[in-house]
Amino acid sequence: MIKSFRDLDIWKKGIELVKEVYKTTETFPAREIYGLTSQMRRSAISVPSNAAEGFKRQHSKEFKQFLNIARGSLAELETQMVIAGELGYLHQEQSERILALIDHISRMTANLLKKL
Repeated sequence: MIKSFRDLDIWKKGIELVKEVYKTTETFPAREIYGLTSQMRRSAISVPSNAAEGFKRQHSKEFKQFLNIARGSLAELETQMVIAGELGYLHQEQSERILALIDHISRMTANLLKKL
């Protein structure tokens, strides 16, 4: 039984995503600190944050709205990953690991939305 947003698998995987994005963006050029680095980190943080906020609203309509915002943040992060790759800031394995996590969380979120 889910008693807290901390029990949500989406939230747990979202925290994992945040940690991966932070580790990965540490190697980005210093000139990107207020650009792509910051934007990618904000997009990643948005995923578990919106899942938590939506859950706490305790109304399924609002929860769905926040889950959809989280899905939007995942799409935003995926786009930023492509840009970072095109700019040569990412290694192939880093990119594949994070993109797979984004895809997994997106599918999990879509499934939860169907159940709500």
